[in-house]
Amino acid sequence: MHDLIPLPLAMLIIFGSAKLLAELFERLGQPGIVGEILAGALVGPSVLGWIHPNEMLKALSDLGVMFLLFGVGLEVKASDLLKVGGKATLVATLGVIVPFFAGWGILLLWGAPQIEAVFVGAAMVATSVGITASVLSARGLLHEVASKIILAAAVIDDVLGLIVLAIVSSVARGRVNFWEIALIAALATMFTIVLAVWEFHIALVFLFALALLAQYTGVAAIVGAFLAGLALSDSADARVRTLTRGVSELLVPFFLAGIGLHLNFAVFRSTSTVLLALVVLAAAIVTKLIGCGAGALSLGWHNVLKIGFGMVPRGEVGMVVAQIGLGMSVISTQIYSVVVFMAVATTLVTPLLLKIAFRPSVLTPVEAWPAVEKSQA
Repeated sequence: MHDLIPLPLAMLIIFGSAKLLAELFERLGQPGIVGEILAGALVGPSVLGWIHPNEMLKALSDLGVMFLLFGVGLEVKASDLLKVGGKATLVATLGVIVPFFAGWGILLLWGAPQIEAVFVGAAMVATSVGITASVLSARGLLHEVASKIILAAAVIDDVLGLIVLAIVSSVARGRVNFWEIALIAALATMFTIVLAVWEFHIALVFLFALALLAQYTGVAAIVGAFLAGLALSDSADARVRTLTRGVSELLVPFFLAGIGLHLNFAVFRSTSTVLLALVVLAAAIVTKLIGCGAGALSLGWHNVLKIGFGMVPRGEVGMVVAQIGLGMSVISTQIYSVVVFMAVATTLVTPLLLKIAFRPSVLTPVEAWPAVEKSQA
């Protein structure tokens, strides 16, 4: 019956419940986007069953995250990201290596086949920057050094994740095409570098054109949208920014609630699967904190927490990798459910982790010493 629900009714249920729970969570002192994600889980198939994922809602979700990242790009200068490019590259690289081998190792210890373990490792690699960008933008934190590193590292992370996925997919097909992998890597890298430096002047046409071009080069469309906003950050007028915020207010709830729609509580029917899901979730959080945080050690422990937690959400990126593995029949429905749970859960906890990490009062003893010495003087 859910396929027969008229689109306006589906939009009313999703948008209304998302905004209602967002308002409730904000009144409780929690990030509103957590409420919007949970709204999707509430009205979705796992709880009330009012709405089920479909292509139309996916299209609204894709548009929502594209406008979200385009708006974030408008607020950041390309020159600022290029200044932290070296640090962001180190953060992204370590943030890919550590989660990949952790996911691979956990599944092997659990007794999964080699290729299934490799796919889980690949699903734990890429960061879904949409959630982090939304939190940082809402709290006016986009201009912090840690925020710039997170955004730059997430773009690099997406390129590295694409290369990892290309390699893993080749292995799953039983042959490794090195020329294909090299071409994908070269196209994705050139696309990212060129668009981060060049500037253009036709806002929405530019947004959709670069999102499309990004997909054709293998990079996620949202990276193209972010880079479009980034290239226009110096030239876009107030009208473009206002219209972007307005469209984002309408569409972003569909992206956030859409993540919750995919939450599947059936994964908890088996005790062993519950244990595996929790271990994978813990590893997904800790490995990004360790890997990405290690790349930011020179910036102090407080920035380690900010950057590590900011790179935690897997969101739709993790789910796409799981769907590819399922479509190739190299991962089971059980492992698919575990990966989707990990992707949704990491997205859900990220706003709370960022709230802790970016709290001004949170200082490690080492970082507190200068302030203490100054007050004593």
